[in-house]
Amino acid sequence: MTAAVTAPARPRTPVAARRYWPVAAALVLAALGSLLAGRGSWPAALSVDLSGPLGSASDWIVDNRDSHPLFLYFFGHVSNAVVLSVRGVYLVLLAAGWAGVTAAAGLVAWRLAGVRLAVTAVAAFAVCGLLGMWVPTMQTLALMVVAVAASVALGAVLGLAAGLSDRTYRALRPVLDTMQVLPAFAYLLPVVLVFGIGVPAAVLATVVYAAPPMARLTALGLRSADPGVLEAAASLGATGRQRLLTARIPLARKELLLGVNQSIMMALSMAVIASVIGAGGLGDRVYQALASVDVGAALAAGVPIVLLAVVLDRTATGARSRGGSGRAWTGCAAAVVAAALTGRLSGGLTWPETWHVDIAEPVNRAVDWMTAHLYSGVPVIGGTADWAAHFTGWVLDPVRDGLQALPWWALLMAVGALALVVGTWRTALTAVGAMAAIGVLGVWDASLDTLSQVLAAVAVTLLLGFGIAVGAARSTRLERLLRPVLDVFQTMPQFVYLIPVVALFGVGRAPAVAAAVVYALPAVVRITTQGLRGVDPVALESARSLGATGWQQLRQVQFPLARPALLLAVNQAVVLVLAVVIIGGLVGGGALGYDVVFGLAQGDLATGLVAGAAIVCLGLMLDRVTQPTAEKEA
Repeated sequence: MTAAVTAPARPRTPVAARRYWPVAAALVLAALGSLLAGRGSWPAALSVDLSGPLGSASDWIVDNRDSHPLFLYFFGHVSNAVVLSVRGVYLVLLAAGWAGVTAAAGLVAWRLAGVRLAVTAVAAFAVCGLLGMWVPTMQTLALMVVAVAASVALGAVLGLAAGLSDRTYRALRPVLDTMQVLPAFAYLLPVVLVFGIGVPAAVLATVVYAAPPMARLTALGLRSADPGVLEAAASLGATGRQRLLTARIPLARKELLLGVNQSIMMALSMAVIASVIGAGGLGDRVYQALASVDVGAALAAGVPIVLLAVVLDRTATGARSRGGSGRAWTGCAAAVVAAALTGRLSGGLTWPETWHVDIAEPVNRAVDWMTAHLYSGVPVIGGTADWAAHFTGWVLDPVRDGLQALPWWALLMAVGALALVVGTWRTALTAVGAMAAIGVLGVWDASLDTLSQVLAAVAVTLLLGFGIAVGAARSTRLERLLRPVLDVFQTMPQFVYLIPVVALFGVGRAPAVAAAVVYALPAVVRITTQGLRGVDPVALESARSLGATGWQQLRQVQFPLARPALLLAVNQAVVLVLAVVIIGGLVGGGALGYDVVFGLAQGDLATGLVAGAAIVCLGLMLDRVTQPTAEKEA
């Protein structure tokens, strides 16, 4: 019998094609570039001017906002409902008085998270009153209650649909990605055009910004429910609705509460930004302080926002593992009513003015001293103004000029090659397509200016973040000391960072980069520290037994094993830096950030939305060239 001759198996992965794909792409792009003005900026012939259609749409909205049935019978009712809801919550808070609100905060925190957080909650609201910010705090809290409730409801509905339907999940993913990457300022312009300046626009912009985390985590919780439990429920004859209510939702409780937590944090981060369109409250105080470069007033208004964020974050986190009986909650309600009546009978609904503590003046004196002694003229090291000038001249200008000097097709080729190194050809096509879309939108040079700021800020953030995280991973004491500092820095509104850096560094691109570094640094430190601490102790012990030094353990064991955490840290650095560099357009950052702010200030829908879309494309491109795909990691 003769042996059957079998043809050699065809490899599943076309290795040769993958190897020579960059060469083929380079040849195609080079030929295309030589045919279409192969040097300099993006060719005007390949750009699309959207100012006409977007301007016409803006004019139509303005002309018909007071007469068209869509605005009268739909958007008008939505606006009235938002105003009535916020006003109702605010009146309840005022009626409860400072004693009732403080008691409610302490009792709710106690039932959900324990005595320690109850004391923290009471102290936090007391500090809000001591700083003279009680009424603005209640205004912000009323707006946040309505915005978070709407965000959670909308996110839960979207997450429910995505969790139960694969087709809906696939359709919603790009929408949620765009909503999270699009800068907050870009939300404000279309909302203002429809609803005008005021509370409705602020609440709805906050809802759009804060709903995606709830939708994502709800879908994640429902889709990751234990199949065995669902199968058992089905075998007992439970209908689809019964399985949802008795199995899927209870199993997804942790993810749902985490979604509520993230919606709260995102909504609070919008408190200052929404003040630009009339939200009022604490955000308005911070924004006014930014306009006058009053660091003390900004800090006095920023601290209550941080305290609200910390208390709400800890309370929502504690709610995942604690609860309470109905009788206990009834007792808490009775105690709150008693505290509110006591405060009302004593004649003090708002925080007594005699208990105010003014921190603005001493803070401003300290800032003036720092500016006078650190801004310039410091021996040997120079002042902060010198550092800003050197950073701009030695880093930002060369990077920007280098990017803008590259032929557009060469930059596309470089982006595609980087994306292919870390991912697959699909990753490369997505990155190149996102970068090409920027050119088509007609904002090529401004986008490269923004890209230079983002790259510089990410590099500084990662350098400092990895260094601090290595120290925190090796020292428990240092990690404990850093934790409250990171909490404050991570919950401080983005606007607050701009004020001290402007006072120290002046106006320009350098202070925008400095604010971005400070804002993104806590997330990088936290994620990297957690990743390094999560490395298998057995692997470290084996390395030590072989005589590896501390540096060798870090470089050859901890960093490779913590690679997923490091990549996540890079991703978060890119996203957070991109957000604050855009806000830096208010302090001289220029480029796309200025275009978004200008579009909002002038009501120019075309300028604002085109710049916002370019920012989304930049974020998508940077994500693809920094995050390896699962296929590549395998």
